[in-house]
Amino acid sequence: LPPFVMSVGLFVDAAANEVTQTLAQARVDMLQFHGDEPPEYCRRISRDCGVPYLKALRVRPGLDLLQYTRDYHDAKGLLLDAYIEGTHGGTGATFDWALIPKNLPLPVVLSGGLTPENVAAAVRAVRPWAVDVSSGVESSKGIKDAATIGAFIAEVRNADV
Repeated sequence: LPPFVMSVGLFVDAAANEVTQTLAQARVDMLQFHGDEPPEYCRRISRDCGVPYLKALRVRPGLDLLQYTRDYHDAKGLLLDAYIEGTHGGTGATFDWALIPKNLPLPVVLSGGLTPENVAAAVRAVRPWAVDVSSGVESSKGIKDAATIGAFIAEVRNADV
């Protein structure tokens, strides 16, 4: 990878040995736990592998994000995504950004249904440390569109922050 690009290993409720076997074959700079992994699991894998982690949470009314920042206090940040029953992300759905407390003590990576049309408003509303996009820059399922990616980046850069 070129300089300043981080590789992220994304895992959803993976067995610990699956994570360690993957890391033995591919070096990653960050782990992203996107399932129902408890804090102790994330902490142990991160420590044993010597790789920091992000914890992904699917945001919905009633979810106590402040409690999650206490539970996952050693995470490098929280990736906040939309809650859709039966899935762990990648739905292209947005969520109500007002559900994110302004005083979260961990950096926020905002995800969930971001597109060139809404990312500037999302950045202004949430003021995240970073944004995460996938389906919002695709021309068809799994196919990224260079022009849409460029428009997305331009909107992030032009957000009034």
